[in-house]
Amino acid sequence: MGRTQQEDIDLPTLLRLARGGYGNTIARHLGAAGFDDLPRNGPFLIAALAAGRPSAELTRGLGVSRQAASQLVDTLVLRGYLCREIDPADRRRMTLALTDRGSAAAAVIRAGTEEVDAALASMLSPAQLAGLRAGLVALGQIREQTDDDR
Repeated sequence: MGRTQQEDIDLPTLLRLARGGYGNTIARHLGAAGFDDLPRNGPFLIAALAAGRPSAELTRGLGVSRQAASQLVDTLVLRGYLCREIDPADRRRMTLALTDRGSAAAAVIRAGTEEVDAALASMLSPAQLAGLRAGLVALGQIREQTDDDR
């Protein structure tokens, strides 16, 4: 049995190509809803906060420097998506929260994500989808290990 064309493409290239499926769909949804002023990585940060992920984890998840993450947060605060609040448990720290505008954008991001999820579910069997998820989790674990190495 011969190799298919997809098997000839290396995994890093496939991952780069695949990333656009979510990014393009989410950007289309955001633009249609009037949220076309989100900077790069803005949808990731908003979706992560909406999902309840601690803001301290987000810098690492963005894969950018603390300075770049801080600039992203500043932009999202200025554009009305986020607000900073003093952490009641530690007044030296700030926490991030979604504003009403941020929550509305998060709902649009979720709708775009669900559209791609549904398309994937129609193209892959449940076992293939579970395998894809397991592979991506494993790649995330490799990233964490290599981040620690740097």
